[in-house]
Amino acid sequence: MTQGAGQGPEVERTATLRDFRVPAYVHETGLYAHSAHPDVVPPPPAETYPETYPEGYTPTERDLPVIQRGDTVQVQVEPAAVPDRQTTAGPGPLFVVGDVHGYLDELTAALREKGLIDAAGSWCAGTARLWFLGDFTDRGPDGIGVIDLVMRLSAEAAASGGYCKALMGNHELLLLGAKRFGDTPVNSGAGTATFQAAWLLNGGQKTDMDRLQDHHLQWMSRLDAVEEVDGHLLVHSDTTAYLDYGRSIEEVNDTVRETLTRNDADEVWDLFRKFTKRFSFRDEGGAQAVRSLLDTYGGTRIVHGHSPIPYLLGEVGSEEGEDDSGPLVEGPHVYADGLAIAMDGGVTMAGKLLVQQLPLQV
Repeated sequence: MTQGAGQGPEVERTATLRDFRVPAYVHETGLYAHSAHPDVVPPPPAETYPETYPEGYTPTERDLPVIQRGDTVQVQVEPAAVPDRQTTAGPGPLFVVGDVHGYLDELTAALREKGLIDAAGSWCAGTARLWFLGDFTDRGPDGIGVIDLVMRLSAEAAASGGYCKALMGNHELLLLGAKRFGDTPVNSGAGTATFQAAWLLNGGQKTDMDRLQDHHLQWMSRLDAVEEVDGHLLVHSDTTAYLDYGRSIEEVNDTVRETLTRNDADEVWDLFRKFTKRFSFRDEGGAQAVRSLLDTYGGTRIVHGHSPIPYLLGEVGSEEGEDDSGPLVEGPHVYADGLAIAMDGGVTMAGKLLVQQLPLQV
């Protein structure tokens, strides 16, 4: 793949891709070891981590195969127009950003390409509206740098008459839990687990933890989980688990914040576990699952991150890594009878960090 603007040396990306073999994804039933999947890489031995696992601890189910750098899936989308920088009576154009996972250079390059920031990294899009769909940290090299950028752009956009806002992702919950609860045992539903161990297994970066400050924690803990903008229902995860937390957008967001405020490790773990569920909108019954959320919270289409588009497509390409000609994904994936838009382009696996203007023209 051609090295993108702002990327580090190839050796750094290769090391990060290797780390992608370590994270494990949480299944609908909780976190546990799964040896039946033929493509699953077995979990690393406990001694490779600083923690001493409790007896019987099985942190995650590895239900996703490993994608090699040469895999390619092309999704064609009409190019989005550069936002109008002229002052208008109504709101400016709406943009959404998929999972960033610490890839700060790729994020700034994508935002510049869409005309949202200038060469100095400052907001230059006037009244444009920008939503991040969550998962700012873990796996990539500079999660705290990503959070700092989003916080700064929020202030700059507001001063220009626009806005930059963000949703809560499962990795925000994971980082909050690792910081707050560390090695405190929690009931995972499949044995004993800890936030610290799960954070490490899901790509936690020591440099992020070392640089994490109180204002980062406060910002993450106050993020909304669901929003509706211009008929688009914005969420992080492709799951119906949001319905467990309220029958309105306001109720869901209040419930999530109250759960974090109570600071109960088991409650936060359950919240994290539910936000880590995926694939509810895929396959048979997926469109009906989307409608259950739209009927409850409003909107005509749901826009989410969380699940990499190649996995949603069921196309992971060759594992030989022979074809290294381009990124995994070129644009968002529309599915579930046209009711769902997936925005995780798979930047952690040599894919593309997606920034897309809505409504989507396909």
